[in-house]
Amino acid sequence: MTMEPTARSLPREPLGEAHLRRLIAGQGLAAVVDALFLIWLTLFVLKLSEPGMATGFVLVAVALPRAALLLPAGVLVDRLGPARIAAGAAWLRVAVLLALGALVTLTSPSVTAVALLAALLGVADAAYFPAALALLPGVVPTERLARVNALVQGAESGGDLIGPAVAAGVIAAVGFDATLGGIAALAALAAVALSLPIRAIRRSMPTRAIRSGEPAGDFADPASVEGERLSTARALGVGLSYAWREPVVRGMLAAIALINIAVVGPVLVGGAVLADQRLGGAGALGIVLSGFGAGSLAGSLVAGWRPPARRGWTVVGGVAAIGAGMAGLAAVGDVVAATAVVSLIGLGSAFLGVVVVATLQERVPQGLLGRVLSLVVLATVAFDPFSYTLAGVLVPLGTTMLFLVCGSAVLTCAALVALSPAIRSLR
Repeated sequence: MTMEPTARSLPREPLGEAHLRRLIAGQGLAAVVDALFLIWLTLFVLKLSEPGMATGFVLVAVALPRAALLLPAGVLVDRLGPARIAAGAAWLRVAVLLALGALVTLTSPSVTAVALLAALLGVADAAYFPAALALLPGVVPTERLARVNALVQGAESGGDLIGPAVAAGVIAAVGFDATLGGIAALAALAAVALSLPIRAIRRSMPTRAIRSGEPAGDFADPASVEGERLSTARALGVGLSYAWREPVVRGMLAAIALINIAVVGPVLVGGAVLADQRLGGAGALGIVLSGFGAGSLAGSLVAGWRPPARRGWTVVGGVAAIGAGMAGLAAVGDVVAATAVVSLIGLGSAFLGVVVVATLQERVPQGLLGRVLSLVVLATVAFDPFSYTLAGVLVPLGTTMLFLVCGSAVLTCAALVALSPAIRSLR
């Protein structure tokens, strides 16, 4: 008797095959490169000009193309395949870093020239992020997706935690040129790791079986209508329609967007004011933000090694924990308490991130995965300007009001998520 291959026939351990180990190593290394380069870029621009508009100009140059191109990149991922796009974006990063290194070493670059090359990195990011997320479900057994996502997100959280100190220390020791060369070398290693297993990945990516309860119907073959390829705009419309019509996807995207608006700006801007007024100065802010990084790392690892049995209520609890932490910042009066509360926010955010991404990777039809995950990334990064604006509006009213308003908004979001039968019933 012959047996059809199923997910159970795959290795029990997600890193059991060499090409999977290289894939996860490449994604983790790429996350570390991002963290190191952001610090390098910020410090280098500060060296070129006085603190102020120049730094913001360069960071916006990275953020704008990344946000603007995420959704079209999701369409490209669904058309060409995530493995090809992830590897191509990784090599584009290497090329841009080498070009920037040559510019820095051989010339006296202007802020504008640095910003233009930084914008190309934003283009690479727009393609890489949804491709990297969409790549995992085809090569990792469903029951191990949370663990693999936790490894990748844990590398990102670890990079955020130690990246500033490492990058600043290396720059002080060997200078900007050599540090950028080291970052480019790490990016090349990540690109090699992502490229080497591409053939094995393609062979091991059969069409994913639709889970019980997973919607198909109108979205079974979203790339074409009666054999004709959709235009990019129409293909994007199909993805947006799917995300809106599916209550689980819609609810999770709304929660991610609201959390981003209510947490990022208030923690950074409000945290700086809080440190100055109550915690003893700027040094305290560094300690508090390190607590966020440590909490994020812990949340990622816990979500991977202890996947929740009742996933829907875990999502509700994660959102509520973030809201409670934000409201709790209104009452803190010393560094220890503030660090503990911010660590809770980081833990809840990272745990929620692993659970949400793994859930969508499992449930969304394969032909729509790039577009839906590009929406997840967009909800994560696109609302930062609104978040900073909100913080700027509320800070004059006092940090107590700022954190209470933002915490209450997130807690209200948790209550609304709990009202969704589709999310409550998630296992």
